[in-house]
This record gives sequence, structure tokens and C-alpha cells, in this order.
Amino acid sequence: MAEAQIPLTYPVNTEQVVQVYTTTTSKTAQWNSKVMDCCDDVGICLCGAFVPCILACKVASDYGECCCLPLIGGALLAMRTGLRERYHIQGTICNDCVCLTFCGPCTLCQMARELKHRN
Repeated sequence: MAEAQIPLTYPVNTEQVVQVYTTTTSKTAQWNSKVMDCCDDVGICLCGAFVPCILACKVASDYGECCCLPLIGGALLAMRTGLRERYHIQGTICNDCVCLTFCGPCTLCQMARELKHRN
């Protein structure tokens, strides 16, 4: 007796795969003031010159972080880089590091002016 063979069929999926490529264009901005434009805002300039730790705490607070954040090493560099990224400001982390290392109070004043202008 011959066994009946049952043909096995599998469903064939005929959906086409469509790949969609999207490109995003991001506009880059500039700082609203330069690092050495400290006298543009005399209050920020005086605070940065005489009590930079208080200005750093205010910048952290205005940035949306805990006011004690600047007490942690490297936090100002992270905040400056984050500020650039948030507002699509041109620059590099290397440039941020150089500015904070050699012109710390002026760079801190620039960050404070930027946040004041944006908020």
C-alpha cells in the first residue's frame, strides 16, 4: 500500500521592505557674547571676578542642575559642553577645556550671560 504524500506548503510573505532615510539639518549657533566680553553685564562680571564660586552655583541652578554641582571636579566643563549642545552652539570639548583652564572666570561669566540671554 502506497502512502499518500501530502504536499507541505509554507506561506510566502510578499511584503516589500521599504527603507526610509531621513536627514536632519541642525542649525549651529554662536555664543551671544565672547569670552572676554565680561563688561557686557557688570553684575555678572563683578560676581565672576570676586566670588566665582557663587556665580558657578548660580550658573548650575540656571542650567537646571543642583547648585552644588560645581563643587564636583569637571562639572563646569560638563556644564559648558552641555550648554553648547543644548543650544547648538559651535565648538568642541577641547575648546571648552582650554577656555575653562586659562580663562576660567571669564568663561564662567560667558556661560552666565548665555543662560541669562536664553532664559
